This record gives sequence, structure tokens and C-alpha cells, in this order.
Amino acid sequence: MLAVPKEPPQKFISVMLSSLRKAFFSIGIASAAINMLALTGSFFMLQVYDRVIPGRSLPTLAGLAIIAATLFMFQGALELLRSMLLARVGISLDERLNRKVFGSLIYLPTRLQSSDDGLQSVRDLEQVRSFLAGGGSTALFDLPWMPFYLILCFLFHFWIGLTALCGAIVLIALTALAETLSQKPAEQAAKSSAARLGFAQAARRNWEAVVAMGFSGRLTEKWTAMNEAYLGNQLSAGNIVSTLTTIAKILRMMLQSGVLAVGAILVIKQEATGGIIIASSIMVTRALAPVELAIGHWKGFVAARQSWSRLAKLLDLIPAEHRAVALPPPQKELGVENISLTSPGSRDFILRNISFKISAGTVLGVIGPSASGKSSLARAITGLWPVVIGAIRLDQAALSQWERSDLGRHVGYLPQDVGLFDGSIAENISRFAKDMQPGPIIAAAKAAGVYDMIVKLPDGFDTVIGEGGSRLSAGQRQRIALARALYGDPFLVVLDEPNSNLDAEGEASLTTALMGIRARGGIAIVVAHRPSALAAADKVAIIVNGQLQAFGPKDEILGASMRHSVAGPVRLMIAGEDVSG
Repeated sequence: MLAVPKEPPQKFISVMLSSLRKAFFSIGIASAAINMLALTGSFFMLQVYDRVIPGRSLPTLAGLAIIAATLFMFQGALELLRSMLLARVGISLDERLNRKVFGSLIYLPTRLQSSDDGLQSVRDLEQVRSFLAGGGSTALFDLPWMPFYLILCFLFHFWIGLTALCGAIVLIALTALAETLSQKPAEQAAKSSAARLGFAQAARRNWEAVVAMGFSGRLTEKWTAMNEAYLGNQLSAGNIVSTLTTIAKILRMMLQSGVLAVGAILVIKQEATGGIIIASSIMVTRALAPVELAIGHWKGFVAARQSWSRLAKLLDLIPAEHRAVALPPPQKELGVENISLTSPGSRDFILRNISFKISAGTVLGVIGPSASGKSSLARAITGLWPVVIGAIRLDQAALSQWERSDLGRHVGYLPQDVGLFDGSIAENISRFAKDMQPGPIIAAAKAAGVYDMIVKLPDGFDTVIGEGGSRLSAGQRQRIALARALYGDPFLVVLDEPNSNLDAEGEASLTTALMGIRARGGIAIVVAHRPSALAAADKVAIIVNGQLQAFGPKDEILGASMRHSVAGPVRLMIAGEDVSG
């Protein structure tokens, strides 16, 4: 089941952030208390130098030490509590978004073409959560207290405050510089990281061809080049932040010494006390520490901000699918009304002005030369690719009127790339239903003619097939995927090259399955190159160059193909096997 937001994306973001408002408010209160308690060291030193030492009073020193120790413990407890709250906010954010992020992995290919591995949204959510749980987020909560400390420095003395203010301006300028200089390298690093991981996944997925044909060395060279580009961007961003962090650290130490020097001058002129020198030095350090910490974590902050921006855009791309009225199950017909189609993210039309209608109890064969748009038509009919012009209707209702999870119960689909999942055969056939019932699973297996094959396996339906069904042969994977498409007796079953890996027994089972769909009043659409897949078809559509060249009864269309120019492409399509008679 595809997880999509029930609210419009922007509203969902607003609602989610509003629900976390109390947590952020609590963190803000804790930060206020922490920053007030951070004055303990300054005032302790002020009292020691201005009261204890001149008065030589050990009881006063002991009392001040006890008070200071108590306040320091409270400060430590609050800082621990704040860190735990920030970590919990990150986890809460993950809990609220992870279903939608995972849903995007499945849904976005229907809207966008991507060159990466498709897992960027998962990494983005992890980046945001990690930043919230790290030290960079605490610096952001402490930064607003910098003016408070500067005001106290001015209360000690004007020149001490001015010195601290100048230091603060310089560090803030460094922070702005970190933002400006690190943003582009960070973006490039994120893009190159996604590209190289996508390439690595493709290499792993196609390892058999790579090893068999001996071009692993060339792929390794390409990977090395991509990795070097990624490391270069990472190094560039890291160098910028490291350089600015070092400069900020040196400037802070220089400023601390500068405050001591200014304080010494004021003491010599008898405009300040020795305690003010030490207290103001500690206070300036505390005032500027969040800036230095923020610069040190700026790379993570930029990455988290970019990740959050991508996540927000991601939710914008996922439409709200909540329907107040659920449509009844389709029972009558499928209508394709003058549709034109592009692939996700492209403007070039793959299909143009396709129209036909088929009623319940029909098996339609779709044939045509390679790259003519047959698989694209299958994706449009199942609702995977939204049509640009026209509409596809089940019982007069456009596919867009259906909630995806509801429509999925009435659709069976077998793509060219079978796409099984790591799990048991029963889980794959049942589409990972929460309440797997043996009856529908066995019925689907028998309808696909794969029941005997499954029960002969050592663990039967409980056999774990591995990632992508790696423990099965190509033919077994295709037949189990056919059973998955037939699970629950869906009204519309779309099969794209369902016999590409089948032997004679498998093709006979496919024909029986198609006849079963027709007998129970369903609709089956078979995209095929091999004529054996059309044995059960009673209607045929011929697609050439993205246009419907012919549509009608199988015998009539294939017989006419020998007398029309479309016959050539059809024969080429089936690699020498003539389907015309």
C-alpha cells in the first residue's frame, strides 16, 4: 500500500510543525534557564576576586562554592534534558515522515525521472534527524542569547562591551561567510553522492552481465572518477568550514585576551575591579561560544537545511488522495479516451490519441514493434503514469477518482521487470497483506498454474526467495509474479511480456490464466512479442510509433495485417514468427 499524505503537503508540514511546537517551546525554556545558569562562573569569579580575596573570608568562599556547584549541576541536568528533547524531536519527526518518505520511493518514479538511486529522501530524513540530535542544533538555541551577554558586558564597562561587540560582529561575519562559501560545494557533494550510489546500485544489480562480459574494470574506472568528484566536493566544503572554524577559534581566544587587556587598562585607571576582568572574560567567551559552535557545525546545518527543503518539495509532489466517497468495484468496462502520454519528467509524447473500449470478459493483446509505446500504454492503464491528454476510465470513473490503495485491489500488474521482494512466496503473492489468508493465496497460485511448482519446493509457500527472487529461476519468478497479479481476482489484469521467460508448460498455464480471467468477467491486457501469449486473446490492438494502427477482433486484425503496410512492423516485432494467420 502506497503511503501518501491525507492532507495537502503544505498543510501537512504546518500541522506537523505545530504539533512539535510544545516540544520546541520546552527546549526554548530549557535554553533560557541554561543561559541564565551559564552566568554562574562569571559571577562566582567576580565575587571571589572582589569580595573573598580582599576580605580573606573562607566561609564566604565555601558558601559561594556550594552555590556555584549546585547551579552548575542544575545547568548540566538541563543541558542533558535539552539534548534528550532534541533527540526525541528528531525521532518524532522521523516517525511522522518515514511512511511518506518510503511512499515517495514508490510514487515519485511515476512523476519524475531520477538519475540517483532513489534513496535521497531517506538520507535527507536521516540528515535532519541527526542534526537535531547533534550539537549544531543546541548552538541555534543559544545564539539568540548573545545580545543578553553583550548587554551584561556593557554593564560591566562600556569599553569591555564594545570589545565584545566587535568580536561578535567579526564572528557573525564569519558565519555569514560560511553560509555563502559552503552552500554550493555542499549541494554539489549531495548530488555527486546520490549519483555515485545510484551507479553502485546499478552495477550490483547487473553484476552478471558485468562479470560475464568483462567490463568491470571500466565500470571501476567510472566509479573512481565519480568518487573522486564526490570526495573533491566533500573536501572543498570541509576545508571551508574547517578554515572558518579555526579562524573563529583563534579570534575568540584573541578576543578573550583582548578583553583581559582592556580590563587591565581599566583597573590601572581605577575604572574597574580585578573581578570584572575575569568575569567579563568568561562572559565574552560564553557569549561567542554558540557562534563558534555554529560555524563548526555549519556544514551539517547547510546539509540539514537542504535536506528539509528537498523533503518539503517531495511532499508537494505527492498529491492528496483521500476521497470522501469510495467508488464501488469496477465490473463493466475499461475505456481509453483519446489519451496522449509522456514519460515522467519528459515533454516528448510517447503515445498520441489512443482510444478504445473493452468490456468485461475480454482479453486484449497489444502488439507492435519495439519502442512503439506498448509498455507505456500498460503503465498508463494501471495508473502508474498520469495521462497528459484524455482519460482512462473504469466503469466511467477516471483513474484519478480512485484512491491508489482502493484501485490497487482491482488491478493486477505484471511488469517486464518482475520485481519480487525478499520474503516468502506467500508474502509476495499476497502483496504482503497484513492478514494473509491461505485461501486467496492458493487460489491465485492455482489460477497462475504455479501451485504444483510451489508445493514441490522444500518449504512450499513459506519458501524465502531472497532479494528480487534471486533464489528462483527467471521462469519461476515470472510465474509467481503472475500469481501476484491474479491475487484477489482483480477486475483489470495487465501483463507486460508475461511469457518472456516461460517454457511451454508456463505458456500453457498463462493461457489458462487468461481464459480464467475472461470466464469470471474480468479484463486482461497482454503486451506481447511472442504470438503464443495471444492464444487466449479475442481482441488485438496494434501500436506503431505511439499511435493505434488497428483495433478489433483478433482474427480480423491479424488477417488484415497481411494486406496492409502495418504487417511489416508486426513481423519484425515478433522476430520472424507470423501472428497474422
